[in-house]
Formats: sequence, structure tokens, C-alpha cells
Amino acid sequence: MKKTHSLAYYLEDLWSRGFKLSDEDVHFIYFGKNSTNVEEWKTILALKMTLKLQKKFDPSFYISVLEHISSSSITTRKQAYESLERRGLPSNQ
Repeated sequence: MKKTHSLAYYLEDLWSRGFKLSDEDVHFIYFGKNSTNVEEWKTILALKMTLKLQKKFDPSFYISVLEHISSSSITTRKQAYESLERRGLPSNQ
């Protein structure tokens, strides 16, 4: 996925690949993004990690990952993945 893709595009891509999120899930994803006030790439990364590790959308896991990477000291995807790995989450980017 290119850096310029938006969260809406990513959600549409998931839908086209057969991963159907409910309207409630999508609203929660945007709620998390807005409540943490993070860049879209961090929101996408948190959602990607949630789906990869949980095999479904788990709101509490998503928020936990999103809050963890919302730190202003994390400015790149590499830093985000490294931070998650230090926390014990496999990334395999």
C-alpha cells in the first residue's frame, strides 16, 4: 500500500478483498483515529496489525495498538513496528 492512500481507501480495499467490516466497526475505527488525533498511516497500521494478529476486528486490541503508536516520538512505520515488537507483538511487516 502506498503512503498516499487514505483510511477510506484502505477500508474499501479490505472490502473488495472480502473482509467485511460492519458499519459499527468502521465508525469505531474512525472514533479511535479522532480520539487519538493520529495521522492516517498510524490508524491504518493499527488496523492492519489488529486484523493480522486477531484474525478479526477486535476494538479493544485496535485501540491498544493505536494508543501505543500514537506517541509523537514514533514518526515512521519502522519505528512503529519496532515499538510494537518491543511490546511483544510480532510484526513481520
